[in-house]
Amino acid sequence: MKKLNKILLKENIEKRINERISSGMVGGCCVAVMQNSELLYKNCFSSENFEINEKTTFRLASMTKPITAAAILICTDRGLLNLEDKVSKFVPGFAKMKIGKMNNGELEIVGDAEKEITVLHLLTHTSGLGSGDVGNYALSKMTREKEQSCLKEAVEHYAVSALDFEPFSAQFYSAIFGFDVLARIVEIVSGKAYNDFVRENIFEPLGMEDTTFTPASEQRERIVPMHDYVDGKAVTVDFPDGGMFEGLPLAYFMGGAGLASTMDDYLKFAQMLLNKGSFNGKRIISEEMVNAMATPHVPHEIMPYSERWGLGVRVIVNDEYKRLPVGAYGWSGAYGTHFWIDPENKITAIYMKNSRFDGGSGAETAAHFEEDVTNSFEE
Repeated sequence: MKKLNKILLKENIEKRINERISSGMVGGCCVAVMQNSELLYKNCFSSENFEINEKTTFRLASMTKPITAAAILICTDRGLLNLEDKVSKFVPGFAKMKIGKMNNGELEIVGDAEKEITVLHLLTHTSGLGSGDVGNYALSKMTREKEQSCLKEAVEHYAVSALDFEPFSAQFYSAIFGFDVLARIVEIVSGKAYNDFVRENIFEPLGMEDTTFTPASEQRERIVPMHDYVDGKAVTVDFPDGGMFEGLPLAYFMGGAGLASTMDDYLKFAQMLLNKGSFNGKRIISEEMVNAMATPHVPHEIMPYSERWGLGVRVIVNDEYKRLPVGAYGWSGAYGTHFWIDPENKITAIYMKNSRFDGGSGAETAAHFEEDVTNSFEE
């Protein structure tokens, strides 16, 4: 295990973040780094119009997905489902899917899917569901009534949509559809609404008191303003009314987005994963299932890159990825949230911001944060 130098870590992180805040490219953020269960660094950075502290609440966007994956793994531990189960076992409408392509703005069906979508396909973005132009077309046809009613009706709409490709013949990010279906499966096998399941089985046992789909009024007051970078300056911009993700309502408990949380809360979730499924003496997920989460399940032939999909996370698979070691895994959110776990060096790291500028998996702030931590190892 390589040891982080606390002084160097502080210098590297603060130099970079202060530069980004001075330039206006970041309005404010919170970061934390732990190694071997020791908190090495934690700080929050503010600027004009962006007052940030440890109680600030952030919109997680797609950093909801690892929590949904954890919920599926809990259900697997309890014998309620298997990763190889066909989705049609739970939602019969998925039994006979079609493959489509877009032709001059219209959907063209090109054939029947030879394979049925499985739970594993959804977790690894290899289902073809909501993964490209055909998925975007299906989303455009989704009525606001269905979008604003409940997860059940949204998933039933996905079941009559076409796929972008044959399951497990390719991989392409399923931003909304795939993890919504996973959340619905949790509801079906557990008999609980998805938000209740994650609250009772993940948030409450871990003490994640500020992680929720439905922030209370006091929590809403702590939600960070949405940042953007306009004409060389940091500005606050309006965020759609309704829920925590793009104006979708609070009544729609999405599997792929929609949670709000704090840095301290998400750090508990990450520490649980680093500890192979336990936290403060409480077992949340089995060690076997956490190991499965952190294992790449998509073959090189489908995903010939330095990172491949595990179960709801990306996993670093070779040394071509310079910023993190092989075996590190984690995720990002569209508004700039980012985390990773480094099992080899016993590290968890969290970066929280909310911005319309520089978010998602390709965010510079995420890359810089990885570099600054990795460059802080002792010689």
